[in-house]
Amino acid sequence: MSEPSLVVVDVAAADDAAALAFQQLLADRWATATAEHTTRDAGQPGVRLRCYLDLRQPLSLAAPDEALPISAAASQ
Repeated sequence: MSEPSLVVVDVAAADDAAALAFQQLLADRWATATAEHTTRDAGQPGVRLRCYLDLRQPLSLAAPDEALPISAAASQ
């Protein structure tokens, strides 16, 4: 992404429920452009999902200034 703190998250999970639950955890914390559904790769187990986060906009009221450093977000 062209802006600091904007992150693309690619999720690989065993099933739709796990991928969407993980996405919801991210959306509960940061401004997130969520995916409506997962995708499957032919011949491969599991599902994939892509969403986009803006780490500059934390949504958690408990710790609004606890944005992840960019290097930490990229390694997760």
